[in-house]
Amino acid sequence: MKGKDNKKWRPEPTQKNGAKPKSHMSRAKRLNTMKKNVAEFIGTFWLVLGGCGSAVLAAGFPEIGIGLVGVSLAFGLTVLTIAYSLGHISGAHLNPAVTIGLWVGGRISAKEVLPYILSQILGGIAAAGVLYIIVTGNGSEIGSFAANGYGEHSPGGYSMTAAILTELVMTFMFLLIILGATDEKAPKGFAGLSIGLALTLIHLISIPVTNTSVNPARSISQAIFVGGWALSQLWLFIVIPIVGAALAGLVYRYFKSK
Repeated sequence: MKGKDNKKWRPEPTQKNGAKPKSHMSRAKRLNTMKKNVAEFIGTFWLVLGGCGSAVLAAGFPEIGIGLVGVSLAFGLTVLTIAYSLGHISGAHLNPAVTIGLWVGGRISAKEVLPYILSQILGGIAAAGVLYIIVTGNGSEIGSFAANGYGEHSPGGYSMTAAILTELVMTFMFLLIILGATDEKAPKGFAGLSIGLALTLIHLISIPVTNTSVNPARSISQAIFVGGWALSQLWLFIVIPIVGAALAGLVYRYFKSK
């Protein structure tokens, strides 16, 4: 009819090729990020509970204690089990030094670093809290817990210099192994195994020197409950593993350069 708008109604423009609206994609991205952070929290919780728990509860248990070898295996097994169960969600870093090393190596973006590190530290502290309740459940004192130390607080009485060199080299090698085992050209399906065995070997070497850190989150979790000397020496077990990891990231970038 004349005088009336007889244009045909047309639907509002939609995303091309059936693409989801940006708002939906943003929500999905936030949810995915949250899942990664939760996975890092749980994974680091398991590492501290399994590794430090074995050191505190089972290493020196009368007659049937697992000793240094058992504790080394426990740390390796925590990483191995989480790598294959949660690795596909977050990458199973479980360690601020690993996260920083992977960032320096070009594997993750800068915006992922701080949320990962915060999740790891909180997961480690939560595990230490659970372990504290268990350890004191029979009236025992926590003593030095599974804290890292040097000098008089080193299991073998090793100096600060020895501790620095140990943590630097061990973390450097750990990150090189992680970067290599997870490289796109590496054999598929074996990364978790090689990384878990690497951490076991690292503990076999370095428990007598520093009680083995190579992981700031693990060290922070124990030092908070021990206090005193553990907190005063904590700087070494935060700074040195990060430096070693960053150096490994730089070296691996060199290997991958053209």
